Order: sequence, then structure tokens, then C-alpha cells
Amino acid sequence: MTKHIFVTGGVVSSLGKGLTSAAIGMILEQRGLKISIQKLDPYINVDPGTMSPFQHGEVYVTDDGTEADLDLGHYERFTNTLLTENSNFTTGKIYQSVIARERRGDYLGRTVQVIPHITDAIKEAVHAGVPSDDIDVAITEIGGTVGDIESLPFLEAIRQFGLEADPKDVMYIHITLLPYLSASGELKTKPTQQSVGKLREIGIQPDVLVCRTEKPMTEEMARKISLFCNVRREGVIEERDVAFSIYEVPRDLVRAGLDMNICGKLGLPKEGITDLSRWEGMLQSIRETTRSIEIAVVGKYIELHDAYKSIYEGLSHAGISNQVKVKLRKLRAEDILEDGTAALEGAHGLLVPGGFGERGLEGKIAAIRWARENNVPFFGICLGMQCAVIEVARHLCGLEGAHTLEHSEHTPHPVIHLMESQKDVEDKGGTMRLGAYDCHLEAGTKLHELYGETEISERHRHRFEYNNAYKEQLEAVGLRASGVHPQLGLVETVELSEHPFFVGVQYHPEFKTSPLKPHPIFDGFVAAGLEYSKSRNPNILVPQQSNV
Repeated sequence: MTKHIFVTGGVVSSLGKGLTSAAIGMILEQRGLKISIQKLDPYINVDPGTMSPFQHGEVYVTDDGTEADLDLGHYERFTNTLLTENSNFTTGKIYQSVIARERRGDYLGRTVQVIPHITDAIKEAVHAGVPSDDIDVAITEIGGTVGDIESLPFLEAIRQFGLEADPKDVMYIHITLLPYLSASGELKTKPTQQSVGKLREIGIQPDVLVCRTEKPMTEEMARKISLFCNVRREGVIEERDVAFSIYEVPRDLVRAGLDMNICGKLGLPKEGITDLSRWEGMLQSIRETTRSIEIAVVGKYIELHDAYKSIYEGLSHAGISNQVKVKLRKLRAEDILEDGTAALEGAHGLLVPGGFGERGLEGKIAAIRWARENNVPFFGICLGMQCAVIEVARHLCGLEGAHTLEHSEHTPHPVIHLMESQKDVEDKGGTMRLGAYDCHLEAGTKLHELYGETEISERHRHRFEYNNAYKEQLEAVGLRASGVHPQLGLVETVELSEHPFFVGVQYHPEFKTSPLKPHPIFDGFVAAGLEYSKSRNPNILVPQQSNV
């Protein structure tokens, strides 16, 4: 029988529920348990695919083509579970399914209501998130904050879920905040008390409180929280802000005894230890790293860190592998266009991520030209690859006015054009080329060297594609189409043969990277940045043997 853990949050948003849920999954896996993990989001959009990155952050894409919340990235980076369309449900998706049933007449003339119809659909979603009978523990994160109107149906549904199941099969973990008031020099417990009070009004009694704090929680404070929130003392867990890396969270939660709390409540075996030895080795590598390089990231949504969350994590993972700290130089593409490329000087690599819309496009192209002409390592993702094709077409092929049809309908040289399968698509949501597709890498290319194989699969999210009509001209000046979709002949990767590292990919490799297994392109890009740094500073420190 699968056990269920429900993770809720209170006091404020952005407490790190997704990160904590991922850490819980990782801890359970290290105890030899098989887990699944999903997120229920209270917003009405069917998925985040049509939402602005400034509002929502990045859109994460799974192998099966689901556009999902960015917390799913944490889940896959921390655990070995493979996520699907059943790993992320929104209010919009739930209501859409209920309304479709009503239109079919499935409810036999009954009045459709939040209780029981919406809550039943939410419970069905929780069950759907368990992909097989051999899952030991299913973790479900509830988005939003306790007390929000939009979260109420989800909280009511998980209350019912616990009521209908064996008490030893369901556990509630509530993440809350202990704010520190500098004026009085103390942590305050009242917001936590009120948050738990709201949860208990709904009918949910948390089994564990994970208390986010920037200062140490005293024993007296923990006992006070235990007394006023009706949670046993051992269930009051401190989750202090980490010093070096978010990857310290699982270790800190184990030290606080969360693994034993979960095993005790769910009747799981307590024997043995939670083996974090490889994880500890990785953390030690992060702490001991003395070298650093700086990567310039030129993007459209640079003001919001979460807009490129997986990309930044991919660079971090590659830094761990190469024993170098990767510092980020975040630059707005519009500023490059307006102020020139001086802001790029001194960077050891340039990464241009994806995006939509014309704003900042010419700034990205100017930055790519700077990297190409100065032999600075370059890595372009999705629109970043397309901008590289445009740049080479204009400045090496001499195709004046070369552009993408996405932003220039009358360009004389549409080196990027709309995919054939997208020409009759009118709806915006969930209609792009989404999910995992095969790619054949040409032997002897940089991409083949990085992957170590010729047949790969990567996740996509785009409508526009490299125009094969210009392939011969582009390859004549050295821009090699090194990776192609085997069935349709779509160009998926490009690289400059005479450049130390100039790689563009149409897909999103940032969705398939983890701290213990960095993505090969990110790994190679950071290694190239390190080599470039050495060429400018021959006295750079040599790393000690890695512990990873």
C-alpha cells in the first residue's frame, strides 16, 4: 500500500515547499524506498505555458511534453523519479476535467459542486500521481499558502483523503516561517501558530512542522511551538537558511531527524541509516572549491532569477563536476543592444537562453558575435541557438537582413522558420513542439564528443526551427549542423568547427541535469570556460582530487 505525504505551506509564499518536498523525496530514496512526487497548483491556468516568466518563473517540461511548474525541476534534480503529466495539476486542469464530465452527462443530472465533485477530482489527481503499485511513498506538494481562497478545495481534498485512508498511510508536513525581528533581536512564533491554526480550522492537524528560519531555533522556542500547535516536540524541525548551497537541505533535515519522523508516522522501517555519503562528498567539493569563473548570461527575463532557474542549476552542477565555482553575470539583452558589448568583457563564457518575443533579440545577436569573434566559449539554448544561426548568416555568409520569421515576416533570408507541423495551429496553450525527441549526432563533432554517443533524446519547447534551405550556405562558413532529428530531418544542434566552444541546441538540456550527474553540454561548456580562464591567467590553481 502506497503511503502519502502532503506538504503545505503557511505565513508567506516562496518558503521553499518545492525544495523541501524534493529533499524529502531524496532522503526517502536514500533509505531504499521508491517514491513518486507531484505538485497541485491553485491557479486557474490549465498549465503555466502561457504565463509570463516574470510572473511564474521558468516553464519546466517533462519527457511526455507536459508544461509544468518549476518546482518539478527540483523534484527531478534531487530524485530519480521520472515525472509525467500526472505530476502537476492546476485548478484549471481540475475544473476542465469536471466540466468535460458534466458536458458528457456523467453526473446524471446532479448539481455539480465543489464538494464532492471538485474535491473528488483532486483526490483522483493524487492517485493518478502514483504511477505504479510498487511506489512506497507518494509526495504531494500543495501550492499556495494556507488561508488563500484558491487553495481551499485542495486542502479540503487532502483532508478527506486522510479521513478515508488508514492513519498510518497519510502524513501532513507543514512548512512555516519563524520571522526574525532585528529591532528586538528575536524570532517570533506567532505567525507559525496562526498558520497552523488556519490549517486546523480546515480539519488538518500537521504531523511535522518544518520551520524556516535565518537564526537558530532555541529548545524553548521549539517546545512553545509544539505546545501551541499540538505537534509533538520531535516533529518541530528547524530548516535554517543554508550557507553554501541548496543541496545542503537534505543533510540538514536528516540531522534534524525528519527521516525518523516520517518512518515513525508512516510505519516504515527505522533500521539502518539514511545514506548521504555521495551527497556529502558533493557538498564537500562545493565547500573546498577555490577556483572560479564567470559566465555571462544574456537574456530577456534576467531580472527574475527563477526565469532561468534550471539553467543556473545546470551551470552549478557543471561547476561541481569541474571543481570550479561558477559566478553569474546576468545581463539584459536590451542593455547589450543599447550600450554595446563592453559589459561582456572579462567573462569566461557566454550563455544565451531561450525566450519569446522580439524584445532583446538584437542584443543577443550582438553578444553572440562578440563571443564568436573573441573565441569566448558560447552556449545557445533554443532561441539562443536560433540567434547564433542568424548571427553567422549575417556576418559570415553575408546574408544581409537574415532573420527569423517569428519576428520578421518579410526578411529576405528566413534562416529560422515556422515548423511545418505548427502552420495550422491557432491555440497558444500546449501546442508547441513539446517533450522528448530523438536526435542523431554526427560522429566526430563536438556534441558527439561531449555526449559520448550518437543517439540521444532531449526535451523541446518551440515552434520555430532552423531552415534547411540555408544549411549548405551555413555549413560552407563552418556552422555545422551536428545533430538532426532522424525521422524529420530537423536540425537540433549547430556548432562552429574552428571555434574552441561554439554550440547551439534547439532543445532544453537544462531539464536533464542534476548535481551528481551534470548534463554533458553544461559540463563541457564550463570546462571550456575554465580553459579560457587559464589562458588569461596561467597561474590559476590546480584542483585537488574530487570527492564526488
